[in-house]
Amino acid sequence: MRKRHHDPAGHDREPVDGQGSGVTDHESDDVAARTAKAMHRADAAGRGAGVRLLDVGPGRARVAMIVESRHVNGHGICHGGYLFLLADAALAYASNSYGTSAVASGADIAFLHPVPLGAELVAEAVERARTGRSGLYDVTVRSGEQAVAEFRGRTRQVPGLPPPG
Repeated sequence: MRKRHHDPAGHDREPVDGQGSGVTDHESDDVAARTAKAMHRADAAGRGAGVRLLDVGPGRARVAMIVESRHVNGHGICHGGYLFLLADAALAYASNSYGTSAVASGADIAFLHPVPLGAELVAEAVERARTGRSGLYDVTVRSGEQAVAEFRGRTRQVPGLPPPG
């Protein structure tokens, strides 16, 4: 009988390697950490915006950014493009956490509250579904305890695309 796992949303699913081959949670965490480290080195856009990786594991990730003057729009609040970038970074780390290259195939974002200069934003991505080469992820962006944006991203694994490195 194959061992089953609960994903970050609490849903019962196949083992994290998708094959039932006995890959342990520790090995999966190691793959996620190695992949995230390589991605961070290669991601000039995220680093340039000040995105920091806080945590990563199979199908999940948390990233953060402090809103600086370069991030604010004409209203003096965080530009929506930076909220999207932060959420997309969390999506990227989560969807690539299995060690197979994946890219966004689409995403939607709802901006819920304005974010002032100086606020620390934390985006948490959680895998909702992974079928074949397609994935679905929800990302909540928070400032403190308040959700300021909700993001839903769709991904596609691209087997011919070399992993970050």
